[in-house]
Amino acid sequence: MSTETILYIILAGIVALLLALFQYKFKVKSMSKQYMLFAFLRFITIFSVLLLLINPKFEQLKLTSEKPKLLVAVDNSNSIVQLKQDENAKQAIQSIRDHAALNEKFNIEYYTFGNTLNATDSVSFTEKQTDISSALEALQDIYKDDVAPTILITDGNQTFGSDYEFSSYNQPVYPIILGDTTTYVDLSIRQLNVNKYAYLKNKFPVETILVYNGKEPVNTTFSVTTGKQTVFTKHITFNSTNNSEVLQFTLPANHVGLSTYKAHLQPLETEKNKANNTKNFAVEVIDETMNIAIVSTYYHPDLGMLKKSIESNEQRKVSILKPNEIKSKLNDFHLVILYQPNNQFKFIFDAIKTENKNAFIIAGTQTDWFFLNEQTNAYEHDITPQTEIYQGVFNTNYSTFIVDDLDFESFPPLQSTFGEISFFTPAEILLFKKYGSLTTEEPLLATLETNGRREALLLGENIWQWRAQSYVNEKSFQTFDNFIGKLVQYLASTQRKTRLIVDFESFYEGVNSVVIKAQFFNKNYEFDGRETLQIQVKNNETGEETALPFVLKNNNYQVDLSHLPAATYDFTVRATNENISKAGRFTILEYNVEQQFLNANVSKLNVLANKTNGMAYFSNSYDSVFNELISNKKYSSIQKSTKTTLGLIDWKYVLGIIVFCLSLEWFLRKYNGLT
Repeated sequence: MSTETILYIILAGIVALLLALFQYKFKVKSMSKQYMLFAFLRFITIFSVLLLLINPKFEQLKLTSEKPKLLVAVDNSNSIVQLKQDENAKQAIQSIRDHAALNEKFNIEYYTFGNTLNATDSVSFTEKQTDISSALEALQDIYKDDVAPTILITDGNQTFGSDYEFSSYNQPVYPIILGDTTTYVDLSIRQLNVNKYAYLKNKFPVETILVYNGKEPVNTTFSVTTGKQTVFTKHITFNSTNNSEVLQFTLPANHVGLSTYKAHLQPLETEKNKANNTKNFAVEVIDETMNIAIVSTYYHPDLGMLKKSIESNEQRKVSILKPNEIKSKLNDFHLVILYQPNNQFKFIFDAIKTENKNAFIIAGTQTDWFFLNEQTNAYEHDITPQTEIYQGVFNTNYSTFIVDDLDFESFPPLQSTFGEISFFTPAEILLFKKYGSLTTEEPLLATLETNGRREALLLGENIWQWRAQSYVNEKSFQTFDNFIGKLVQYLASTQRKTRLIVDFESFYEGVNSVVIKAQFFNKNYEFDGRETLQIQVKNNETGEETALPFVLKNNNYQVDLSHLPAATYDFTVRATNENISKAGRFTILEYNVEQQFLNANVSKLNVLANKTNGMAYFSNSYDSVFNELISNKKYSSIQKSTKTTLGLIDWKYVLGIIVFCLSLEWFLRKYNGLT
């Protein structure tokens, strides 16, 4: 409280005393005990009122002690069971829970990780993937401002994601290593590469890498079977120097549809892990290819990107042509992509109208809008000499076909002609334009359908940068290529739109999520989010049937079937309120990458511990971890002070005193017959 406030309080006391004495001494000219009581009550009342007007501030200082956090991250993947370390992991968790000194010094928070990080201490060791790097990144985001040493209970085996050995995690890591460094004799199929698609009556290539871990010479046999038929076999000899073999061979594609195969490397009798001697794979055989033409008058990086992205699907072939080169070949293509058209494209637009062909038009800074506006009755673009850059914003209400948001707002902007575009026919906007921080209602990418002819319009060049950014975001081109593939599939298809669309793969690898998506449209072919969709799935091997509801997410319905075991399934998707259904078949391939490991990855865990100023311990000596954490003075409680300022006007009992004194004075005066 300041000196000025104290002086005001003293002055208030003097004023209150003088007013009370004036009321009951100078007016009355006598001072009985009764009047002294009245004067005292009046003094308290006036002084309290003046205090409320002055409203003095009182400061409170509160000291609290905050313990450092201790993070316990437990590997919940299936490899822990494979290495027979599940009980050791559970014992380590229980020891942390029961350690009194550790719990007294730290606030302990438990997490499990496999494919993702989860805030729980319950372990099942059923996760099919391990991403240690992602788990560490998530923990760093959560505890970036805290002191939080981390106990990492794991075997160190990672199946996907960035290499955690090079993680930038800034908290000390103390790995408790589950497993040992013992070397076992082992034969394994380290990798098997095959295309997802093959053409009928052609041969498709298969490449496999076989690895031997041992010193003595061994003989084995590698074979590939489909059903009961063996389609490839080879005898192989390994020794300590010749401990790997790369096999490259071809298999015939004789039947249309999905063909499943099993690659098998004959195990040794002494092998500890025989699960890594077998790999299942599948190939979808198709009897036709889709031919697509990209037409442009000049070369641009976008052209090569589109070709590579579209041809990532083996059933599509792309040709890059000049306008005069396609004149006699137009009917050979299922779709034409017109890149920045000008008056040299005149006969192509005439042929598209005559043949009612679908088209994908990409406009940019070199587009002749005078020409393009004349060639279509569907839209018209303002003609200006200015150019501008625009980012894309995903339209979650887009319903023409199922497509996911690729985090388009993180992609580099596209360059385009400045100006608005007006549509004269119904158009679905897939991406809106974003100028700086302003999201507009103007289309960057739109699709439209008139008289059975489909068209897409992209108002921007340099889309090659999007594919590069998608790789940075996802560590793979697949997500972006799937997006382009769906757009091409929609444009190349001439099938009539149906009210129920189901999006699924013919086969899923057992290591990946099995998610089926669907869209339902009302009678006006508008997306309907009020319908209830159900999927009936039948296991063709066991006959077991499962019924599950779809969940509405953004502009489509989804159902996750990742819990299903490896098998071939027939399914039917039904709209419960209307008599509409769609059937299909998919196969889940049996493969558990977590079963491929024989040892703990001790070297990488040691590197991680040393890099973060921690220390690695084996599961039989984790008491040393506890002692290190307890004795380390870096992990001390932090004393925090909290200063709060309270005003007297917030004290309700002061008002109570005023009311009490006034009421008592009034009552006593009336009781004694005073006015």
